[in-house]
Amino acid sequence: MSISVGCSGWSYDDWVGKFYPMDLAKKKGEWFSFYAGYFDSVEINSTFYRPPNDFMVNSWIMKAKAHPGFEYSVKMPKLVTHESMVKGEALSASEQAISFERSCVKPLAREGMMGSVLLQLSPYFKNEGKSQKTLESVLDALDHGEIDYSVEFRHRSWLDESNREIVNDVAELLEERNVAIVLVDSPGFPITHRETADHSYVRFHGRNYDIWYTDESEGDQRINRYDYLYTKEQLEPWVLRIREAEKDIMKVRVFFNNHGRSKAVRNAFDMMDLLHIEHKSKEIRLQDQRTLNESLASCKDNRCQNACF
Repeated sequence: MSISVGCSGWSYDDWVGKFYPMDLAKKKGEWFSFYAGYFDSVEINSTFYRPPNDFMVNSWIMKAKAHPGFEYSVKMPKLVTHESMVKGEALSASEQAISFERSCVKPLAREGMMGSVLLQLSPYFKNEGKSQKTLESVLDALDHGEIDYSVEFRHRSWLDESNREIVNDVAELLEERNVAIVLVDSPGFPITHRETADHSYVRFHGRNYDIWYTDESEGDQRINRYDYLYTKEQLEPWVLRIREAEKDIMKVRVFFNNHGRSKAVRNAFDMMDLLHIEHKSKEIRLQDQRTLNESLASCKDNRCQNACF
């Protein structure tokens, strides 16, 4: 089994002085090369907001050529997951997904740089009506035989009666197509366990329960809801979870999306240490830390954990 650990993006201004050296502050064009000196993969979120043009895809290819073995995982555009699929427009969603695969995914795959395509479903895409058929139509339009696809569910209607696992018929739908269920560590959705593919996808969003669904309060030093630092004790249970998958999974991709002020970098290093993955080290200078206990103390109840978003 191969395990890859990286971050959700690399182009963050607030990483300067913490991960990126100060002398690179005005040299954003050099950030990727610096990042790739420490990690062999990255999750690209910008594709969610706008499908990349040929120039952008080619620029990613050129950047990675200097770092053999580097791979990109990319997020399906919201035009597919948050618009057409939510409206139940299966045909439009399928055509848009095919276009994205053709223009972005396939070129990266031909260069051996393609990781997994992430379909992060909208929290408004509920398991009702023709939703399962819509999901099935989109997946069947894609080349899931050659490309790794992963689905992140975000509404609790997709969970079974235990409220801990994806409903069986949907899990079987994914299993038949070798599509992975994304395992998520966040305040908004439980950590599921069922594996449905020969590859696995794990995302860490942080555990800021108190501001996950609301704006930060006045005087809060966190820059957003992803500004959270996991302790090694919180990451340790994931080591067992990943090791459990070792017999059946060919590739495990782990991404940290708690990007506020380089916390994702620190935790990615922590995870690699816990998994005994050799990597280049760098001290990450963090400030204004808040611990999980502090966050939970300010969250008077657990109602926020039961929302769908």
